[in-house]
Amino acid sequence: MKFRIKKNDKVKVIAGNDNGKTGKVLKIYTKTSRVIIEGVNLRKRHTRPSQRNQQGGIIEKEMPIHISNVMLVDPKLNVPTRVGSQKVLDEKTKKKYVRISVKSGEMI
Repeated sequence: MKFRIKKNDKVKVIAGNDNGKTGKVLKIYTKTSRVIIEGVNLRKRHTRPSQRNQQGGIIEKEMPIHISNVMLVDPKLNVPTRVGSQKVLDEKTKKKYVRISVKSGEMI
């Protein structure tokens, strides 16, 4: 499945417990249509001491959130926006689609 939100995009949560928070997309799960956003939807995980984590204890971890609950933040206006696409010709006259912000018309 093709999504309009990519890794490292700045997004804003528009629904759920973390409504209004913004963060950077860390990972996208295409099969389940979910994304992990930095500092959003944090859950506590109890871990046992292991070779990787010598201390153990309670760790706060970002959990996935459905992609329909997030909206891309316009880099120019710094407000949530819908994403459109536009056909652009390359140097070698190849057609290429780029993402554009609906609010400002800027390329993302």
